[in-house]
Amino acid sequence: MVALLDKLKRGLFMTHTEFLERVGDTLRSEGPVDQHHLDTIEEALISADAGVELSIRLVDELRADVQSGRISAAEELGKAIRAKLLNLLNVAAQSRPTQETSSRPRITLLVGVNGTGKTTTAAKLAKLRKESGQSVILAAADTFRAAAVEQLKVWAERVDVDVIHQREGADPAAVVFDAISSARARQIDEVLVDTAGRLHTRANLMKELEKIRSVTAREVAGAPHEVLLVLDATTGSNGIEQAQQFGATVGVDGVVLTKLDGTAKGGVVLAIADTLKVPVRWIGVGESIDDLLPFNGEQFIDTLLDMA
Repeated sequence: MVALLDKLKRGLFMTHTEFLERVGDTLRSEGPVDQHHLDTIEEALISADAGVELSIRLVDELRADVQSGRISAAEELGKAIRAKLLNLLNVAAQSRPTQETSSRPRITLLVGVNGTGKTTTAAKLAKLRKESGQSVILAAADTFRAAAVEQLKVWAERVDVDVIHQREGADPAAVVFDAISSARARQIDEVLVDTAGRLHTRANLMKELEKIRSVTAREVAGAPHEVLLVLDATTGSNGIEQAQQFGATVGVDGVVLTKLDGTAKGGVVLAIADTLKVPVRWIGVGESIDDLLPFNGEQFIDTLLDMA
């Protein structure tokens, strides 16, 4: 647990530092709450990519708490913000609980635009599944991007899992069908599907994803059992639009937020939870095979607010 927390702190260093530079004095203040305290918190949240609407609403709630006497001093602001942010993440998590299934194989789709890290995330998830005692194979359903299959095979070798694939340009749904058939024959627990992120038009991409979803539903009861949207944290609010598009087509059960180790603003986690009511399941905090972490809302908020 300590190692995971250290990785989270390193990954959120930029957001954590910038947020505290803006709001640190306010959180350490004593005495009555004034308008400057509230303005500083609002600016810090917006700067962290939490979104303007959410930031204003949270500060309005704090203001109402001050006016009603629920918050009586500036030193209470930190705990009050923590409670509100944690509740936001908890509501999103409860709206999309992890689906348990007795069906085998379990089918997980990784969707998202190119460049977000879907392929590497698929391999990292496969490693984590193996470490938890499950058997897993990868389905290379991104048959349209040059070298996508080769990239997945390289990563799969690192974690010692098999990849089901066909030639470049093959029908992605056919690859998924083959992967399910192979998993059944070998009694594999889970199939992780790496999907395409860009075709010639957005309509074509969504049509292919619908077809993949249809094949999995036909072949395995309740499938797909989880659809994970892989988002690049550095895209900020653009990630919200991507989530809405993919959610409307294939449904999204959770988000994998990658590239939190660079210039990303971690507050996008809050914007996703608030706008879409979709939980962040995993976060990527580096390029290493071990740098995919299970998302823990309490640790995230405490790291952001320097309470960990």
